[in-house]
Amino acid sequence: MRVVALSDTHAPRRWKACPPRVAELLDGADVILHAGDVCVPSVLAELSAYAPVHAVKGNNDGPDVDAPETLELDLDGLRVGMIHDSGPAKGRLARMRRRFPAAGLVVFGHSHIPLDESEPGFRIFNPGSPTDRRRQPHGTVGVLRVEDGALVEAQIVPVT
Repeated sequence: MRVVALSDTHAPRRWKACPPRVAELLDGADVILHAGDVCVPSVLAELSAYAPVHAVKGNNDGPDVDAPETLELDLDGLRVGMIHDSGPAKGRLARMRRRFPAAGLVVFGHSHIPLDESEPGFRIFNPGSPTDRRRQPHGTVGVLRVEDGALVEAQIVPVT
């Protein structure tokens, strides 16, 4: 299963339409995970033209964005938790493991800073933002490969 993870698209200010490099990565995705701050529901509709979308609500998402605060789902046997804001960096891995005890992977956003951190049996992943890189050298998205209940590959891909 090929999964594309993104967060913090901040439309319409930052995301006018799907950026071409992001569209290339979305093409052929089996599922899309959006970790919040879509800001307008049309982003989710646009993404759903590529693959089924699972999203959580970010701190900049209004009531018109139909998404839960947190989400847990099964991707080809891998339990995945999603949340927008994972809190401070200190203690994040342990905090997310407590928050999503059944998950093998937690996808989050908010900071716009890509992160891939793990300990045995548990991984946290922030794909960064494709449109608002803040202090990062590039806008980014995540591309994950899940097989038989395991995350076998995780990449943070520059898109700008």
